[in-house]
Amino acid sequence: MDTHITRRLTEFSHGAGCACKLGPDELAGVLRTLSELAPAHHADLLVGIEGSDDAGVYRLSPDLALVQTVDFFTPIVDEAVDWGRIAAANALSDVYAMGGRPLTALQIVAWPSDDLPVELLGDVLRGGCAVLEEAGCALAGGHTVDDPEPKYGLAVTGVVHPDHVITNGGGRPGDVLVLTKPIGTGLIATAIKRGVASSAQRDAAVASMATLNAGAAIAMGRVGVRGATDVTGYGLLGHLGEMMRAARVSAELDREAVPLLPGVRELAAAGVVAGGSRRNLASVSRFTDFGDVDEVDRIVLADAQTSGGLLAAVDPPLEKAFLQALAEEGVPGAVIGRLTARRFSDGPSGRVVVR
Repeated sequence: MDTHITRRLTEFSHGAGCACKLGPDELAGVLRTLSELAPAHHADLLVGIEGSDDAGVYRLSPDLALVQTVDFFTPIVDEAVDWGRIAAANALSDVYAMGGRPLTALQIVAWPSDDLPVELLGDVLRGGCAVLEEAGCALAGGHTVDDPEPKYGLAVTGVVHPDHVITNGGGRPGDVLVLTKPIGTGLIATAIKRGVASSAQRDAAVASMATLNAGAAIAMGRVGVRGATDVTGYGLLGHLGEMMRAARVSAELDREAVPLLPGVRELAAAGVVAGGSRRNLASVSRFTDFGDVDEVDRIVLADAQTSGGLLAAVDPPLEKAFLQALAEEGVPGAVIGRLTARRFSDGPSGRVVVR
């Protein structure tokens, strides 16, 4: 039979979805070099690379700023349309995490033209365009290259009021941490790649990853949340660590309160774990006090997510209003911990205590 038909998309992927990102430690070294080479800070660049934020923000006028981001990755599922939907939702999420509204997108495509039919690429693009339409984001163009490993994603431009930008560093000691999607997509994606995921696990993960974070962004803007990030390739603990460093705080995390996709603990216990998630765990272990938390829960909390939810730091008096605003947008919200004041013993990066 024709190999164009028999090979699964995930067979072409060295790491599914956001698990194919450079590890956090490797990227940190690259960014240190980049910060030395980048042009001098511009007065209108409100958010750049310094705080590991989800997107850049550039002020055009006193009441208008651009939000710019780019995100693409290798196949995370075998269904081309679903891969396109997930990749588009994932790229748009960076704009939502900054409190912005996406306006335009450019598609980024790498495709092995000798191994996969271009008709299959059409299905990927169709999935991406369906999510762009749902988001009210206009497709403005794109770029393709021939590549032995397929990749798809978007460069997205959005807008936000300069006074309403939400950043990694906006949280304060005492803020409650609210997560808007369950975690475990990395474990399920690895199970899909290995052919051991159940249909229920696959369907739950795809439904979560293809869901836009638009409603969560609306809820944050409605109540005035100022600190947030989206949970993607560095896992829940990795992205919480970025928030801590930017805000100069520490954190407490209630592992029992963290919502999980079905069967992810069982997958972790069986060793169905992406290499990216293991790299994440090695990285976050340097600033995390796990106590008696077992290896399975450690892997789950470090699991490399794709198109995860928003992790918001919410001022305690706003907690009830925020959860209500999420519910009105049809978005689940779980209170999973809180930010705490950084003590001298926490070091320069702060610490997470998992209870």
